[in-house]
Amino acid sequence: MTNAAAVPSWATEDTLADLSEGEVLARIFPRLPQADTELLGPGDDAAVLSAADGRFVVTCDMMIQGPDFRLAWSTPHDLGWKAAATNLSDVAAMGARPTALVVAIAAPPSTPISVILGIADGLRDGCEALAPGCGVVGGDLSAADALTLSITAFGDLEGRPPVLRSGARPGDVVAHAGRLGDAGIGLGLLFRFGVDEQGVPSREQADLLKDRHGALVAAQLAPVPPINLGPVAAAAGATAMLDVSDGLAIDAGRLARASGVGIDFDSTALGDNRELALGGGEDHGLLATFPPHSSLPEGFRRLGAVTAEAGIVLVDGEPHTQGGWDPYRGWDGQAG
Repeated sequence: MTNAAAVPSWATEDTLADLSEGEVLARIFPRLPQADTELLGPGDDAAVLSAADGRFVVTCDMMIQGPDFRLAWSTPHDLGWKAAATNLSDVAAMGARPTALVVAIAAPPSTPISVILGIADGLRDGCEALAPGCGVVGGDLSAADALTLSITAFGDLEGRPPVLRSGARPGDVVAHAGRLGDAGIGLGLLFRFGVDEQGVPSREQADLLKDRHGALVAAQLAPVPPINLGPVAAAAGATAMLDVSDGLAIDAGRLARASGVGIDFDSTALGDNRELALGGGEDHGLLATFPPHSSLPEGFRRLGAVTAEAGIVLVDGEPHTQGGWDPYRGWDGQAG
């Protein structure tokens, strides 16, 4: 006779294969936030949004089980939160206020429905915490061998020009808002201690790790980027800005090449672990440049200065080898 207490709850619940697409959507929609800009939401062929400025920014990002996350480490809520956070950060990096998300999810048919609903809850809570007024206005469901989330995000420039990567000028102040290096530490901890004896990601070991180093692990699995500071930086006169997703050094190099300038970081501003701060990635802070002698907005701190050496990243005046994340090469840095 089966011991009911030994049967996990997900083993007795509906899976995606047990439900139609319409039935799954009917369970998802009540959990998702409504956008303030929504004129017509989910249910038609497309959503309709208001855009008072006449312009909007749009971006997309994808998270795939395996290269981007491990189900043994991330809860469904974590996945929804991180999917929202990473896209909201890209909108904020343009100086825009996030207004709406469109979400596509592909999953194996054997996936328990609670996983999809947990993702929906994470999307809702991420939007409400990081970008109040931003909602999910549509999307798509499909089947795939690996759980995959694809998010498209929209943002309102509110009458301001977008802040591009190409606007930095020699003499500008280089500043950063948000955490720096914590997500890299969290990832390193997961790869080192969140695995079983064979090195396979383990939920049991990850849960123990979360009990001991919760803030650092959360910085990797459910980041809290400073979304509200994107429009603040734009209003304060930021000359260039981007989301630090792949590592401070590699992303600074992108800004430097786009602007035809160099970025010189002050090592004393990078914390105790300089290499991790430069190469960790996935904190999703905002790297911005401001005119010389600017008063930096609250939440930003100076990291260095813009130089005339085109496309070069330096630390204390010396060229730095750019480490970070490349989806086709993996980590090239100290994050794990």
